[in-house]
Amino acid sequence: MLAAKGIEKKYGNLPVLKGVDIQIEKGEVVSIVGSSGAGKSTLLHILGTLDRPDKGEVTLNGTRIDKLKGKALARFRNKHIGFIFQFHHLLPEFTALENVCIPGWIAGNKRKATEERAKELLGILGLGARLENKPSQLSGGEQQRVAVARALINQPDIIMADEPTGNLDSANARDLHQLFTDLSKKYNQTFLIVTHNEELAKLSNRILQMKDGKMIF
Repeated sequence: MLAAKGIEKKYGNLPVLKGVDIQIEKGEVVSIVGSSGAGKSTLLHILGTLDRPDKGEVTLNGTRIDKLKGKALARFRNKHIGFIFQFHHLLPEFTALENVCIPGWIAGNKRKATEERAKELLGILGLGARLENKPSQLSGGEQQRVAVARALINQPDIIMADEPTGNLDSANARDLHQLFTDLSKKYNQTFLIVTHNEELAKLSNRILQMKDGKMIF
């Protein structure tokens, strides 16, 4: 489903990615582990179209996403890729329900249908009673689950998570990784997760390790 070949990236004279290949199949939960500076987040950002490779190609369901630009890129990203980051990036002035709905509204989906799907997702994630709460009224774990619902709202092909448990305590971290596994089984949802936590990565279907800008096999 997602394939990248020969990905290279430099920042100035510093090579960060040195010819990375990766392939992710539909419904997989895949974790990328490695020490800081290994290139994990840079690779994730390139695969998610948030950055561009200097060399190589990235294909998602037959589309060369590294070639997309401007509005076409923004539309493709909004429809096909969901993101979860270490810091949830919820908008503080909006409720949990509104935060989840925003990507759906941006996509031009009908308002009522988007709200119904958002309510369904928040209910599945144990937040059915927190729809009208703003981020400041939610715990860290609850905020991150709102971010998960937001990532799911447009039924993306893949969700990319960059250190999603890095700001959570150990119990909430385990719960979040288990949630990814459960969602993958329930919806055949694909997840690509960057994490430092190898114990939690073991909950994935597959673990990839990076070192010095390369995959270790």
